[in-house]
Amino acid sequence: MWRKVCDGAFAGVRVDRSTNNWECRIGRNVEQSWTPPLGTVLALCGPMLWPSTAVERVRPSRFTPPFCPWPECVGHRGPRPRFHRYGSYERPSDAARIPRYRCLKCKRTCSRQTFSTTYYLKRRELPAPIAAGLVACSAHRQLSRSLSCSKTTVTRAAERLSRHAILLHCRMMKHVGPLTEPVVHDHFEGFIHRQDQALGIGTAVGARSWFVFDLDPALHRGAGRRPDRTTTAKLEFKQESAYARSIGRTFTRLALLAPQDGLIRFIADGRKAYRFAQSRHPEGKRFTLEIYKNPKRGPKGSPRTPEAVARDAAMFPVDSLHQLIRHTCADHKRETIAFGRRLESIVGRSFLMAVWKNLIKGRSERKPDRRTPAMLLGLCDKRWKWEEALRQRLFLSRESVPASWQKLYGRAWTKDAPRHNARHAQ
Repeated sequence: MWRKVCDGAFAGVRVDRSTNNWECRIGRNVEQSWTPPLGTVLALCGPMLWPSTAVERVRPSRFTPPFCPWPECVGHRGPRPRFHRYGSYERPSDAARIPRYRCLKCKRTCSRQTFSTTYYLKRRELPAPIAAGLVACSAHRQLSRSLSCSKTTVTRAAERLSRHAILLHCRMMKHVGPLTEPVVHDHFEGFIHRQDQALGIGTAVGARSWFVFDLDPALHRGAGRRPDRTTTAKLEFKQESAYARSIGRTFTRLALLAPQDGLIRFIADGRKAYRFAQSRHPEGKRFTLEIYKNPKRGPKGSPRTPEAVARDAAMFPVDSLHQLIRHTCADHKRETIAFGRRLESIVGRSFLMAVWKNLIKGRSERKPDRRTPAMLLGLCDKRWKWEEALRQRLFLSRESVPASWQKLYGRAWTKDAPRHNARHAQ
């Protein structure tokens, strides 16, 4: 019964601390009120509530705005304000009547579509198949041909999905319990627009759950045999500094997940930047580094050394993720012309990949293990689909988003961006 109540659209839970009495609300009506046994609430409904019905499918008589969408209103993040029906309008694309509401706090209006991920879209059926295609190694032009739309439509939808993935990942991280498993970290190497503009994407993965905890970019100059790419001591120092800053930002976010004064077991390769970042970070003493240097390997097919076997076993969760990214993302395949043109777009698609890896894809397809990493951490009790991940719109001002991820969300990471690359309005 509790599962049925919690799966309602925009279900809200309120608890009376004095009596331990829980109420689940859908709209304005109390659907269920009961006193659960101590310690059984998370086991029944999970720590992250999510609607079971898409916003646009909720009947107008059953829908009530959960909050005021205007950030300046006190009802945006504070107590839920009251709303009055304020007429409706006819949607031009399908002639559907969309109800409107007026907030009694700020006197501003909104509609039901304001809280949907398909706001302002004419073809509202495209986001889910585009998201599935982006993690299935389809490029933008290929998706536009198969979905009978323009390639610019796919590009704009990909940017919208990336922003939604960043906020959904922040929502998951808010509900992740204390970090008790080791974290495996390494940088996935790619490039932006040209191969001399290299980009390392730091990926922090749980050693047991394989949950992707953190993503962070490290922009540096590419290496190679060309004369202008010759590795010098100065260039190597700049590269290691870029990696160290990225690792430091990852340390900051992971330290918030660990128990107070608890140690975090951090497994990484032999890059010098890890020691440098640990020595400079304020929370560096809480991280116990386990370094597995990359050993020299023989020709393909030759037996591995004991050092290589130990390194591959310890780094397997993050190596598996990197192989999956290389295999399922068109912009990271070898010898591709579908490479990304901007850092924000590349990292945003990595967040979309992380949402797919955490919520939708089974942990292992070879064994097989159909449980997702989010299921192992208790965030959900079943595998999601893209339609479920896109059931409601998330707002930047209502989520706890780190400063660096806010720059990715607002497309403000790249300095002196060309004019045709418009930044997202927050």
